[in-house]
Amino acid sequence: MKSVIRSIFLIAVVISMMIVSGCTDKKTDSLERVRKAGEISFAMSGGYPPFNFYNTKNQLVGFDVDVAREVAKRLDLKFKPVTTEWSGIIEGLRSGTYDAILGSMAATAERKKVVNFSTPYYYSGAQLIVSSTSDYTSNSELAGKTIGVVTGTTFTEDAKKLGAGDIKLYKDDTQTLTELDSGAVDAVITDRVVGANAMNSGKFKIKLFGAPLRSEDIAVAFKKGDDTLLDAVNKVITEMHTDGTLSKISMKWLKTDITKK
Repeated sequence: MKSVIRSIFLIAVVISMMIVSGCTDKKTDSLERVRKAGEISFAMSGGYPPFNFYNTKNQLVGFDVDVAREVAKRLDLKFKPVTTEWSGIIEGLRSGTYDAILGSMAATAERKKVVNFSTPYYYSGAQLIVSSTSDYTSNSELAGKTIGVVTGTTFTEDAKKLGAGDIKLYKDDTQTLTELDSGAVDAVITDRVVGANAMNSGKFKIKLFGAPLRSEDIAVAFKKGDDTLLDAVNKVITEMHTDGTLSKISMKWLKTDITKK
């Protein structure tokens, strides 16, 4: 009899543990999570002008920053910016360090395997940048040359396709373009708008070389499973496209509208 009672007791304990475990593992609603916190954190590199960068007053500004602030406002949440190394930005998202990445990230097939993306909030393309004094006439001439790109970007694959002899990795495009200016690399691949902005700034002796290598959809990245938050942000981005807010922010920072495909 005692063994039967003991068995029943053990079964009851196991069932109780399973119930407790089930409650513990219950997935937290992502939209409810940020609403309870009263804020939403968007990550970006902070070294990608004119999209997200620190100005002379050490303030984080740019196209991405204004978009993120407006998204947070429309969700009735406080905007919490987070700057971090681009090379580890996806892992930071997956570990829950911040709620989303809004930092000019291209929605590639490879990235979609590990994170989910919103509706694109702008469109761009990969662009070759060379010294203003260079005499290259075709992309094929860059085969075997040294090309600089930012660590963790999709531009590394573009450099490989061009047949680069050496691909040098840098923290941000201020470094890549400085290295191009000094002759440490033969070319740089970055976002076309970033390149045009850098060229027009007069800080670098560079020029855009040829047509964009490819086009990219730029979107907000979310951790897998954060579906309610993704849906809410998608709704806001669609509204911002429709009412012209994204176009206005684009014109403010870029003097052109990059929000239409």
